[in-house]
Formats: sequence, C-alpha cells, structure tokens
Amino acid sequence: MAKILLADDEEGLLFFFSKMLKSEGLEVVTAQDGEEAKEKILAEKPDVAILDIKMPKCDGFGVLEWIRKNIKEWIPIIMLTAIQDFESMKKGYSLEADHYLTKPCTKKDIIKSVKTMLSLKNIRGENNQK
Repeated sequence: MAKILLADDEEGLLFFFSKMLKSEGLEVVTAQDGEEAKEKILAEKPDVAILDIKMPKCDGFGVLEWIRKNIKEWIPIIMLTAIQDFESMKKGYSLEADHYLTKPCTKKDIIKSVKTMLSLKNIRGENNQK
C-alpha cells in the first residue's frame, strides 16, 4: 500500500483529504506544520508528499528544499496551495516540486495527481534497478 504524507495547517482539509485518499486504498500520514512534516518524512518514508505552502514553523517551500537536500530517495512532491500566482508556482518548480495544485481543487484532481506521481516513482524505481 502506497503511503502519502499530507501536510497542511488546516485541520478540516487534513481530515477531508485524508479520508478521500484512504478511500482510494492509500495509507495517509498527516502533519500540521513544516517541522512535523520533516519528522514524518524521516520516520514514515512516504511514497508521495503533498505540501501546503503556507504552514507554521516551516513553509512548504522550506520543507521541499529540505527534502531535496537531505533525502536520498526521490519523493514526488505535490504543492497544494491557495496561492495562485505565477511567482509561487515558479518558485515551487525551481525547488524541484513535481506538481502544483491550487485550492480549491476536486477529488479527481488530487487522486489523479497522486496516482500519476506514484506511477512516476514506480517507473523511476524500475529504471534505477536495471
């Protein structure tokens, strides 16, 4: 079962997105701030991380940058945010985010994004084993 880290400071969204992802047969680990997200990444080794940009203690960009500098195994990162300006998107991609979703988004958008990232991770893993 694939494990998803979901980091967002809004409890209601964590509950809603968690329930939605679990209904698709995914295991979900949650964090309510950037520092907790880092701890969970080290402890839980998720297959995909979904990061809100605006979080306390360390924002999503900080978590993304930390992951790319400190985690050897590639973790696909989806930035999920209400910030809809081009500069934020550009910054996320420059820090090596793999996908960017803006709130509000549909269940279909999130599920499709997660499944795409899991497929990419599997393809990448297969290529590394050859």
